[in-house]
Amino acid sequence: MMRKRERSEIIHDVLSAINAKGEAKPTHILYKSNLSTKMLNEYLGILIGKGFISEKTDKKGKKLYRLEEQGFNYLKDFSVIKSFMESYGLE
Repeated sequence: MMRKRERSEIIHDVLSAINAKGEAKPTHILYKSNLSTKMLNEYLGILIGKGFISEKTDKKGKKLYRLEEQGFNYLKDFSVIKSFMESYGLE
């Protein structure tokens, strides 16, 4: 049975999905992070509010998301923490 993801892991998945594309549409983030539309919108709102990502609209009126410095820092620090946890057999 799969365990529930922690909030930090969900944030990592959302940020990773955006980082992989440079600029990502909500649908891409939705599929890559395995979230419902409602949950994705909640996390996008939180991440925009905290300065992890920014939102823009393209010429066709579609939303695009990109990482800000805070988001890049989170991804880097998350990797360090995950490695630390794994080295002690806690992950």
